[in-house]
Amino acid sequence: MKTIIIYLVVSLSSLLFQEIYAQSKDSDYGQVETLEKLKKEIVTEEKEELKKTVTSLNRLVEQGKITAESAMLQKETAAGKHAKNIENRITILENKFALESRNSSNDKSVWLTFGEDGKVGGLDTNPNKYDRRTTNDLVIAAGFNNALEDGQSLNDSDFKLAGSRFFEIGWAWKTRVFKNTNWLRFRYGVSFQFNGLKPVDNQIFEQDGNETYLTEFNYDLKKSKFRMDNLVVPVHFEFGPSTKIETDRSIRYSTVGKLKIGLGGYAGLNIGERQKLKYEVDGEKIKEKLKNDYNTNDFVYGLSAYLGWGGATLYGKYDLNPIFKDPNRELHNFSLGLRFDVD
Repeated sequence: MKTIIIYLVVSLSSLLFQEIYAQSKDSDYGQVETLEKLKKEIVTEEKEELKKTVTSLNRLVEQGKITAESAMLQKETAAGKHAKNIENRITILENKFALESRNSSNDKSVWLTFGEDGKVGGLDTNPNKYDRRTTNDLVIAAGFNNALEDGQSLNDSDFKLAGSRFFEIGWAWKTRVFKNTNWLRFRYGVSFQFNGLKPVDNQIFEQDGNETYLTEFNYDLKKSKFRMDNLVVPVHFEFGPSTKIETDRSIRYSTVGKLKIGLGGYAGLNIGERQKLKYEVDGEKIKEKLKNDYNTNDFVYGLSAYLGWGGATLYGKYDLNPIFKDPNRELHNFSLGLRFDVD
């Protein structure tokens, strides 16, 4: 399992630096593309002005107000003027781009930036890109955790409601699905999930061969906690309004203070389980950390969703896979809490 984790970390690091390089190349291409587009607009504008002048002179000739020779001379003068306008305007435009390029901070470095609402950091590989359709940020979630089997309710759960908790931390990318609107976003990334369960009634998990079950402990427990660690790839479609902020240097879409809804799921690997026990024997305080596979499923997958405003949302997830393999009880882990990310 350690080999798998190391391989995944190396692979993710490689993908991250490939993205940084690709975004840098995209930035150069985008600047050249914008410059060429503006040059074409200048040529089109000056040609249209020359066309208007020629049409006006032809009308004056038809009305007998000027001679054809005079009109021809004025057309040649106008053509020379607009040709010079094109040359001068393009020179000014190129100088402006060169000046901005020299004085900008777009040195293709990796920057740690803060979100619009200042909550957590984000990795910004190209701060001056005109229209950035893909962004990335740190995702943190925490809250209550529990597990039930079919037909069981929270009232008769085998685990403490307030004492059982989960924590999740990861990195997520967000891509605007459509070019000119931001109402639908595609979110994807990688996360570590830490799901904790605290059994009630002085119980612990016991493994006997391929069976895992709860059993009463011989001493009074101060603490009994079972934790499952997962490495997953979460994927969500995110819906919601946003504010378009457009300047001559950039286009950005802000969801600060806006309602957003995310629907999706996750899949990945169970990378470890452990049980922590605290109790006393004849006045001696004892702490135990018991590591085993406890017959848990190696592959985890489930559904998840979030709803909220800005950087904080209500977050829930449900494991479709049972915690333990057959022939054990079909317990499904689920969580409810708060999720924090940057838009």
